[in-house]
Amino acid sequence: MASTPRFTIDDLETLPDTLDDTRYELIDGELHIAHQPHWAHQFAGAMLGMELQAWSRRTGRGSANIAPGVIFSQDDAVAPDVLWISRERRTQGLRPDGKLYIAPEIAIEILSPGGTNECRDRDLKRKLYAREGVEEYWIVDWRAWKITVYRRAGDTLEPDLTLTDSDEITSPLLPGFAFPVRDLWEPALD
Repeated sequence: MASTPRFTIDDLETLPDTLDDTRYELIDGELHIAHQPHWAHQFAGAMLGMELQAWSRRTGRGSANIAPGVIFSQDDAVAPDVLWISRERRTQGLRPDGKLYIAPEIAIEILSPGGTNECRDRDLKRKLYAREGVEEYWIVDWRAWKITVYRRAGDTLEPDLTLTDSDEITSPLLPGFAFPVRDLWEPALD
């Protein structure tokens, strides 16, 4: 029986650059390939990133970024759709190559269509983020207009709440941050 090849971050450096923004990620040495996301996916990510960064500028407590490289080990390298990281962790983990080598406090994934993509975000990445010390993991489902917030419970990230259009996104990690869930969705064109 043939075994599945294991990849490392060194292998990622040898993969071809693409013109279509193909994203390569490693989880437990397994190569995952993501393609250009849907407009509504990107809209939700941009809105969260802008609001988290605006809060961060007001408070001086950290930074938000969209799809940065996060390298946990030789065989675990991902690019969350959005993340928030405290100043302290960022100072410890941002290296000259522009990648983080430490877990952010909050990782956010916006679901892409397809069973493989959803499994990667709901299961594989959740376990990876839990193992590496992420405190909160938000999964945004732009098709169902909801957010599932996972919070640290010991060594795992467990579902804590599900937010819908009538709710606001808040976090004990972000005192005073509140953003209406309904503002994440692309307005309908007339």
